[in-house]
Amino acid sequence: MKKRYVQVGTGGRARFYYDAIATTYKETSEIVAFCDLSQTRMDYANRRLVSKGHPAVPTYHYTQFEQMLDETKPDYVIVTSVDRTHHDYIIRAMEKGYDVITEKPMTIDNEKAQAIIDCQKRTGHSLRVTFNYRYAPHNTKVQELIASGVIGDVYSVHFEWLLNTKHGADYFRRWHRNKYNSGGLLVHKATHHFDLVNFWLGTQPKTVFALGDLNFYGMKNAEKRGVEHFYARAYGSEYAKNDPFAIDLTKSQDLKELYLDAEKDSGYIRDRSVFSDDISIEDTMGVIVKYNSGAIMTYSLNAYQPWEGFNVVFNGSKGRIEVKVVENSYVNAGGSQDDEGKAKSKTITVHPMFGAPYTVDIEEGEGGHGGGDPVLLNDIFGTPVDDPFHRAASHVDGAMSILTGVAANKSIASGLPVHIKDLVEF
Repeated sequence: MKKRYVQVGTGGRARFYYDAIATTYKETSEIVAFCDLSQTRMDYANRRLVSKGHPAVPTYHYTQFEQMLDETKPDYVIVTSVDRTHHDYIIRAMEKGYDVITEKPMTIDNEKAQAIIDCQKRTGHSLRVTFNYRYAPHNTKVQELIASGVIGDVYSVHFEWLLNTKHGADYFRRWHRNKYNSGGLLVHKATHHFDLVNFWLGTQPKTVFALGDLNFYGMKNAEKRGVEHFYARAYGSEYAKNDPFAIDLTKSQDLKELYLDAEKDSGYIRDRSVFSDDISIEDTMGVIVKYNSGAIMTYSLNAYQPWEGFNVVFNGSKGRIEVKVVENSYVNAGGSQDDEGKAKSKTITVHPMFGAPYTVDIEEGEGGHGGGDPVLLNDIFGTPVDDPFHRAASHVDGAMSILTGVAANKSIASGLPVHIKDLVEF
C-alpha cells in the first residue's frame, strides 16, 4: 500500500521531496495534491511529475488547505512553504489528524515553536524535521567519534560556517532577507549547524549570547565601497548586467518557470538587489552557547566569504578533533539538487592528548548536503532500517535547533544573554 502525501509550498526546495517520490520511491509513495499561493508554480510541479512518469495531481490555492486534506485524505503532509508559515500548516494539519514532515527550520520564533509543541501534545501526531546534514557520512562520523569517547568529555567547540558570495548572496535577494519571513540566518541557515552540535554532543542549549550586524550587503555598505549605481531588481536592469552579485532568472529555465513566470500570481520577486536598503537580516554573526552538558561553543557565520563550508573543532578531556569541509556553491533551484551542499573536500583529524594525530577515513556519499540527501530521503520514503545514530529529528530536535538562533536574535537585540528555559515550555 503506497503512502499518500500532499505538499504545501511548491517553491525551489519542494522539488527535493516530490521528485524523489515520483522516481526513486514511486513503489512506496505517491503525491496526491499540491497547495500553493501560485498556480504557475503548481503547474510547474505537475509538469515535473509528469516528466518523471508520475500523474499530475489536483492543485489547491493556499486558502483551500483544509479542503485539500478533506478531499485527498493523505497519510502525511509535507510543508515546504515560506518559513514564517510553517507553524500554521503544521498545526492545522495536526489538528485535522495528520502527521507532518517539514523542511527546516521548524519555525522562526519561540511563540510559534510553543504553539507547535502544545499542538503536538494535544493531538499526539508526529512532526518530522528534515535535517539532512545529520545524514552526511562525515557528520555522522563526527558523532560516532565523540560518542566513542575518543577525546573524552567535550568541554568546548569552535564552529565557523562560511557562505560564499554566490550562495551567501542569494539569501539577500530572496524572501529570507526579511527577518519577518525567515528569522534571519541565525534561524534559517544556522538551524542546520545548531542541530548538528546538539546531535554531535547529545545535549541541548542552555544559555546564549550573540552579536551581529549587516556589514557587507545593503545599500549603505555598498556606498562605503564606492558603489554609485543601484537597482531594485536584476531583471530589466542595465546596472545589474555588470553586477557579479546579480542573478539572471532568464538563464535558468527552472528559475524562469518557478519565479519569473510566477510573478503574475505570486507577487514574489526572486532577483532583488543584495545592495537594497530594506534588508533586515545580518550577514556577520558571532554566538556563544553554554550547553546542558557543560560544554561551551563559540560560533560564527559570515555570508560573503571566498569559499563555502565549515571548520569545527572539539576540545575534550583526552584530546581534540578538527573537521574541515569545503562545499560546492549553490543557488537554490538554479542547478542540480545534488550540488547543494555537496562536499568538495573533507577531513577529520583526531589529536590524542598523548599520541600522534591521525586522519579518520570517511565514507564517500553521493548526492546533496555531503551525501546526506539520499540517506534522509530513504529514511522518510523508503524501507525503514534500524539507525544506531538516531538521526531522525522530532519536533523537540527542531525546536532545540531553532531556539539557539531565536535566543541569539533576542540577545543581539537586547545586548543580554538569553536562557532557553525562558523561551518555551515542553
